[in-house]
Amino acid sequence: MSPGLIHYLAVSGAIFLIGLAGVVVRRNILVVYMCLELMLAAGVLAAVAFSRFLGGDDGMVFVFFIITVAAAEVAVGLALIVALYRARRTTRLDEMTTLRF
Repeated sequence: MSPGLIHYLAVSGAIFLIGLAGVVVRRNILVVYMCLELMLAAGVLAAVAFSRFLGGDDGMVFVFFIITVAAAEVAVGLALIVALYRARRTTRLDEMTTLRF
């Protein structure tokens, strides 16, 4: 028996929920950022599953652009995290209460 669309969507939903739980529960900015990326990966998995089961290649092209934009987002996000760390000397979200450096 090959996995169906519902199986892929269940895995995608589980990955998304794990990422959401990490964003809500964790206080380290790097872990929160990784959980956000996990949520993005779950969305990409759902898009690929729909594309595969609906028979079109449009979803695959869309996923290619999503991954390209996600790579740029990672570079900018990590640069912001490094800048925050250099200014505050911490990666804990609890201790970052103001927007001023």
